[in-house]
Amino acid sequence: MSDTKSIRLTAGVPGPISKELMAKKDALIADAFSIHVPVAIKEAHGALVTDVDGNVFIDLAGGLGCMNVGHSHPHVVKAIQESAANFTHTDFSVIMYDSYLKLAERLIAKAPGSFAKRACFFNAGAEAVENAIKFARKFTGRQAVIALEGAFHGRTNLTMALTSKVKPYKEGFGPFAPEIYRVPAPYTYRRPTGMTEAEYVKFCGDALERALTTHVAPSNVAAIILEPVQGEGGFVPLHPDYLAKVQELAKKHGFLVIADEIQAGFGRTGTFFASEQLGLVPDLICVGKSIAVGLPLSGVIGRKDVMDAPGDSAIGGTYVGNPVACAAANAVLDVIENENLTERANEIGDVFRKRFGALANRLEGMGGARIHVGEIRGLGAMIGVELVRDLATKEPAAAEINTIMEKCINRGVIIVKCGYYGQTLRMLVPLVITMDQLAEALDVLEQAIVEVAQGK
Repeated sequence: MSDTKSIRLTAGVPGPISKELMAKKDALIADAFSIHVPVAIKEAHGALVTDVDGNVFIDLAGGLGCMNVGHSHPHVVKAIQESAANFTHTDFSVIMYDSYLKLAERLIAKAPGSFAKRACFFNAGAEAVENAIKFARKFTGRQAVIALEGAFHGRTNLTMALTSKVKPYKEGFGPFAPEIYRVPAPYTYRRPTGMTEAEYVKFCGDALERALTTHVAPSNVAAIILEPVQGEGGFVPLHPDYLAKVQELAKKHGFLVIADEIQAGFGRTGTFFASEQLGLVPDLICVGKSIAVGLPLSGVIGRKDVMDAPGDSAIGGTYVGNPVACAAANAVLDVIENENLTERANEIGDVFRKRFGALANRLEGMGGARIHVGEIRGLGAMIGVELVRDLATKEPAAAEINTIMEKCINRGVIIVKCGYYGQTLRMLVPLVITMDQLAEALDVLEQAIVEVAQGK
């Protein structure tokens, strides 16, 4: 048994029951559904996950960003139970319900921009993105959409076209939706040699402006869609100067700005929306993930004139804005507000930066280290740690990241990665994690990184 405070490993990872269930999964489920942590969950609370064999893990992955308020928060569970006991479905367009209206009212109040707004809800993040594009196309009467390198917007046909990373998300799945145009993102750590950060940010803004001549006529552009902090792309915050250029060009040419806040929203970055910190006032905002603790719910919040552009029944779906999920989302907002989780995100982010900064110095002073911390970046608790084999060449330490994650999982810490080459550790820890649990998890992670750096 582990002598740590929260992690408890009593049956090996995976334990015997998890092994049985993994074998059953292999027999029944499509191979495309791979399993990151080779165990089956029994229960989870806060930042702790217990598997069917009794092992207890600290969760730094948060259901890939869905658990900002933690697993099974009592207030959210109660709301879900009470809602489900009353009714589980009507289709909002058939019989409406107050939880939907209340959620819309609360999110409209939190969205940037002094203009009149409207909201509507869907099932998954990709649906929110697709519907945001529909709103933009209907309002502008245009077809083209600009997306960024490094973007991830979903796995449906249209959102795959918007998504940048080819493997595993796009390879072999084409043809993709037309009228999508891609421009560089200001990923300043990987800027060209000899170019300053400011010069590269300007270069990317100029590239967007040039694309309106060399790739697509501005009169045909309905919108540009971007993540204020790129998720799958490596937890890269978009520079405020770049976003200012985006908004300048959008205003000049009459196209819309869509902010995909599906992963960055709901307090993770230290403000409710990441856009607030970056000087971005989007026309439309896509939300999802932590909106309803992983229940199928997403949404679009935006300008009233844009949201009202489609005709009667042009937007909708059978399950969209499910009442139980809306009740959960309202409870999530209660928790974020009552427990000051946006402030908590900044406190957690400070711990990440301090710990990883010290680790970076330790690796540099080690002599012969096989990996190094290339960059620590992000906003609030949405922190990415890019690992490289060489600080000068910035060669991605992609294989080493996989070894680090495996070591962590075997020692009771769940962690995930992102980045163009899978070279960045991404922190999606529940914001309710205790500081003792966070320190314990980071001790495990740091030890795993040091061992890999030493070639162990």
